Amino acid sequence: MLFRWDWLRPVLTAPVVPTLGPVHPHVLTVDLFEATLVAAASERHFLPYDKDRRWGTEKQEAVLLDDVVHHPDHTLIPTLLTRGRGAVKVFAYGHRGDILDQAAELAAKLGTVHGAASARVVRPLGPETTHPCGVRIQLQDFTARHCPASAGPVRRLDDWPAHIRGTFTTFAQTMAADGFVFLDRQMKAKGCGPVIVAALEESVVGAIGPMEIRLDPTGAAQLMPQYFGVHPQAREHGLGRHLWRAAMHWGQTHGASYQILQTEVGGASDHLCRAEGLTPLGFVLTRIL
Repeated sequence: MLFRWDWLRPVLTAPVVPTLGPVHPHVLTVDLFEATLVAAASERHFLPYDKDRRWGTEKQEAVLLDDVVHHPDHTLIPTLLTRGRGAVKVFAYGHRGDILDQAAELAAKLGTVHGAASARVVRPLGPETTHPCGVRIQLQDFTARHCPASAGPVRRLDDWPAHIRGTFTTFAQTMAADGFVFLDRQMKAKGCGPVIVAALEESVVGAIGPMEIRLDPTGAAQLMPQYFGVHPQAREHGLGRHLWRAAMHWGQTHGASYQILQTEVGGASDHLCRAEGLTPLGFVLTRIL
């Protein structure tokens, strides 16, 4: 075992695990951190509960085992992303004042060693953080409240008439910055869970999906993250809220226990999730070097 839980647990201000991202607090154990090291030692190995398994056959990010820094008051865990031109990330856990400087120094060094195109520091922060920025981590607990169906112009893409379904690719291209071109490609290539869309004037103008449920490390059913967006010309009509509520209704009625969401602090999705009463779990601040 590389990690000592009595060292690591006190500095886990937010439930963020290298290569896996945000997780439910109930799965945050030393075994989960150790599992990322086992996966790194196995070439391109996916953990059974890794959300990235939906999109590929090989894991493209792994912990750099020999460069982990683990001390009583701080832990630095570097990872290498092999997709594209490569990127080094150093996850910085600790309360000491120079933790970001230490992490930045390690990230810069490893970026050079591995010839990575970019290097960055990832800093999890607690929910009590004042003046937060970056990404907010939020929990939707399906066991805590009822999620009613949406009454808006939203339904599964496959349930719309063919001429409306045919406009999804055009919508995806407009929303490329939100990942919908990738989703459209995945839907055509190998299929995935259903996508819920909003339509106005015979065209798709909003979407959330794919809707998929997988088991977390404890065996609890987790609604997986979705792509979510509304066409700029169709905003301010409540379609985002209709899509969101339809997705949450789908998750609850299909047996999900919870969902972990990440929203840009101050963004439209962030305001929506906060208004819907989700539980804040912390923040992730990323510094690009």
